[in-house]
Amino acid sequence: MEYPINPIAIPLAAIAALFIGAVWYNPKIGFGNVWMKASGMTEEKMKSGKIAVIFGLTLVFSTLLAILLMQFTNHQFGAFGMIGANPELAKPSFEVFMNDYGNAFRTFKHGALHGALFGVFGALPIIGTIALFERKSATYIFVNSGYWIVTTTVMGAILCGL
Repeated sequence: MEYPINPIAIPLAAIAALFIGAVWYNPKIGFGNVWMKASGMTEEKMKSGKIAVIFGLTLVFSTLLAILLMQFTNHQFGAFGMIGANPELAKPSFEVFMNDYGNAFRTFKHGALHGALFGVFGALPIIGTIALFERKSATYIFVNSGYWIVTTTVMGAILCGL
């Protein structure tokens, strides 16, 4: 018995985070100007740095997040955790269980729900706490947390629905 994970789900979810960020933080169509003001970012500072490194590491971090989110969106990982993630060592009842429930709650809608919850109960408190100690505004907190709530919602939908 193998657990069906679509091999493109994690990379696609990671790439989605980049696309959402490109829209969310865009000064013309998103919250780019609001974010720049709230964060103290300038046009000059935006043009500095090694853009390939920034986007490369962003993709790596988004991939790590997608791997973590897979655990929150797909309940079947809990079942595999109960047997030590090795189906060959499981009792016959595990195969029966997975045949009955192996695809339960594997929808875009369910993944979006869990992704949104992850954003609200994970990203918001982390970003909020850091921002408070950095003396950032509520605007800064909500723009950045909003991005992560939307992003983890979309990532969760992709991870669970594919």
